Amino acid sequence: MRMSRRIEHLPPYLFVEINRKITEKRAKGEDVVSFAIGDPDIPTPSHIIDRLCQAVQDPANHRYPETEGLPKLRQAIAEWYGKRFNVTLDADLEVLPLIGSKEGIAHIALCFIDYQDTALVPDPAYPVYSVSTMLAGGRPYYMPLTEQNNFLPDLRGIPADVLRRVKLLWINYPNNPTGAVADLDFFKRVVEFAQQHDLAVCHDGPYSEVTFDDYRPVSFMEAEGAKEIGVEFHSLSKSYNMTGWRIGMVVGNAKMIDALKRVKSNLDSGIPQAIQYAAIEALTGSQDCIQEHNAIYQRRRDLVVEMLNSIGLEAKPPKAGLYIWAKVPEGYSSTDFATDLLEKIGVVVTPGIGYGKNGEGYVRLSLTIPDARLVKGLSRLAAWRSTRSRLLRRETT
Repeated sequence: MRMSRRIEHLPPYLFVEINRKITEKRAKGEDVVSFAIGDPDIPTPSHIIDRLCQAVQDPANHRYPETEGLPKLRQAIAEWYGKRFNVTLDADLEVLPLIGSKEGIAHIALCFIDYQDTALVPDPAYPVYSVSTMLAGGRPYYMPLTEQNNFLPDLRGIPADVLRRVKLLWINYPNNPTGAVADLDFFKRVVEFAQQHDLAVCHDGPYSEVTFDDYRPVSFMEAEGAKEIGVEFHSLSKSYNMTGWRIGMVVGNAKMIDALKRVKSNLDSGIPQAIQYAAIEALTGSQDCIQEHNAIYQRRRDLVVEMLNSIGLEAKPPKAGLYIWAKVPEGYSSTDFATDLLEKIGVVVTPGIGYGKNGEGYVRLSLTIPDARLVKGLSRLAAWRSTRSRLLRRETT
C-alpha cells in the first residue's frame, strides 16, 4: 500500500499529540490540568439550546441540508455583520455558512492553490493555514510575527521573487496564538498590498467578540476595498460557546464565496438544519451572554498573567482572544518548558514552536478552563516556581 506524498509529508496536528500525552498521563492515574486547547468550558447559552431542541423535533430538519445553508441563516449573518461592524453584505452572494470555520479555512486553498503556488502564511499561526496550502499542492511562505512589530507581518519585507508566485494571503486578528490585535489602518494597508500584487486575502476573525477592557475589534470587511479582494472567516464557536455544534461562516468577495461553495457542494452535505436554527437564534437573540462570558475570561486572564509574571514568564494581558502568549524562562526551549511542566507538576501548556519556528521561546495558555481547575493549575505553577528557585540557589552555592 502506497500513501500519497501529501500524507507522507503531512505533520501531525498539534493538538492530537498534546491530547495523546494527556491521555497517557491520565491512564496512569495522574491528575493533569490542561491549559492547552481553546475549547470554551462555559455551556452554550440556554436560549440557543432551547431553539436547537425545538428544531430537532421538526421532521423537515431530519433531511439533507443545502450546501449554501438556510436563507434565514444567511440573512441573519448579514444582519449581524451590519449591526456589529456596519458592513453591508448580500446574503445570497456574499455569505456562506460553514461546518465550523476550520472546514472553510481548509477548503478555500483548493479554490486558489495549484501545484507549487505560494500562500503567505503568518508564523506563528493557526496550523491549518499552512497545512491546507500543502494539501492543495502549494507551498507556504512564512511571514514572521515578532514582538518588535507588534506581531503584525512586515508585508514590505516579502521578496519580489516570492510575490510573483503568491496567490493567497492569510491574516488573523485578534490573533491566535499571540493575542495581538490589528486596527483599521493595518487592514487598509493589506487591501492596498493585495491590489498591488493581485492577491486574494483570507482574514480569520473568530475572536472578535471575546474582548477585554472595553476593547472592540474591527472587521477586515470594514476596510475600503476589502470585499474586492478578500473574505473573512468567522465562527459561533468562541462567541457563543458553540464549538461542539460546528457552525461558522465566511463573508466577503462574491467570486471567492462562489468558488468555495462549489468546492463544498462536492465534498460535504451542508450543516444540519437544526444547528442552523440554533445559529439564527444566537445571532438574532439576546447578546447579553457575550458580555457575561467575557467578564469570566477577563478575570481568568488577570489571574493567569499575574501568576506567569511572578514565576519568571513574561506575559502581557491581551485585549482580546482566549489565550495568553508568554515567554519561557531563560534556559528553556518552548518544548523543554512544556515538558518540564507536564512531567513535574502535571500542567499542560502548548509549546510555541507548534505554531511555527517564530513561536519558539513562547508557550500558549488557554483561558477555557473551569475556575476550580484554573486555580489548581495556578497553584501548581506557584509550587513549580518555589522548587525551581530552590534548585537555582543550590546551583549557585
